[in-house]
Amino acid sequence: MDIHDLKGKTVGTAVSGGLDSCTITRWLTDEGVKVVCFTADLAQPDEKNIDDIRHRMLACGAEDFVLVDARESLAEAGLRVIQAQAYYEGRYWNTTGIARYVTVAALIPEMKEKGIQILSHGATGRGNDQVRFQLATNMLAPEFEVYAPWRDEAFLNRFSGRGEMIDFCEERGLPITASREKPYSTDANLLGLTHEAGILESLKTPAHFIEPGMGRHELSAPDEPEEFIVRFERGRPVQINGQPITVLDAFLYANAIGGRHGIGIGIHTVENRFVGIKSRGVYESPGMELLGTCYEMLLQLILDRRAREVFETLSCLVAKQIYQGYWFDLATQMALQAIERTTELATGTIAVSLHKGNISFVAAGGAPHSLYSEETASMEAIGDFNHADSEGFLQVLGVSARALAAAGQIKE
Repeated sequence: MDIHDLKGKTVGTAVSGGLDSCTITRWLTDEGVKVVCFTADLAQPDEKNIDDIRHRMLACGAEDFVLVDARESLAEAGLRVIQAQAYYEGRYWNTTGIARYVTVAALIPEMKEKGIQILSHGATGRGNDQVRFQLATNMLAPEFEVYAPWRDEAFLNRFSGRGEMIDFCEERGLPITASREKPYSTDANLLGLTHEAGILESLKTPAHFIEPGMGRHELSAPDEPEEFIVRFERGRPVQINGQPITVLDAFLYANAIGGRHGIGIGIHTVENRFVGIKSRGVYESPGMELLGTCYEMLLQLILDRRAREVFETLSCLVAKQIYQGYWFDLATQMALQAIERTTELATGTIAVSLHKGNISFVAAGGAPHSLYSEETASMEAIGDFNHADSEGFLQVLGVSARALAAAGQIKE
């Protein structure tokens, strides 16, 4: 689909209110396309007043603007990522990836209500977001068309990069917040910030070059540690530091306290994009890192070695599925359903200490499904485990070990 297919039609554009959103909205309008802008409220920390996006988009030529509250939906999706420990290649918690599915799921009903069946987005042709927008729309609303200006030759011929877009907007007096001086781009939502492009493409640029938007670098964190206690019930955070909380509040609180201590700030990753190129990103996700680490500590008490192997396989699958655009497909839903059995057992309280970017274990308790027993694990002369009982166990294991040696399969 290109601009010639859209003239005279109405397009629903998913916008963040940034430079791309302003440029695309005005360019489409100038080309004779009717544009209705849709924004999902994802508790973006870079937008002090979400309603400012409405004013910017209407000033850029949009016929209408619709704001959809998706904060609770994103919090619930973020929790499922934590429950699956679905971080991608290194320690990227899939914060932008999962937000795209929440955005599409939130906007499509609003577009249908207005009779719009063409969804447009500002994702580039080099990244993963174009895949997520495309596949999520195709799965949730197969009757919809998807238009991506960054894959339209007409748009590409007009705008080769950020500079041309800024010139275009300035010439028309559009209320953009972007500047030529900003050395990298940022995508923001409740779960985290992703920084990439510009000077960050150089591996000589340290991760600490970014200006944190959800906290501070660990070297600037307080000198005194702070304790964080979270109570999970059936995989859901229900209390933090003794106070009842909702899932949304859990992320807001964990973001604040984690960010203050430099938790999950400036995570450097060189990852494999789905389109086949390597990409360097620097990530912030204090709440995801804090809650996710505490949840992992709880899982350590619950999973035996066989369950652990299955869980880690499913975790890796879900992380890759989210990253590559397949959150809504059967494979992901099958994996999440299998993980749900683990989630049902994830009840317990975890206490950690936060200091200069580090999360240190303090205590665990109140976990009725824990397999850990101090008596059984003890090296002291207590408990029911008799060390001598291991003699027969080791004799059985030794049969196969000797067989390997006899068959010449062991190389010194």
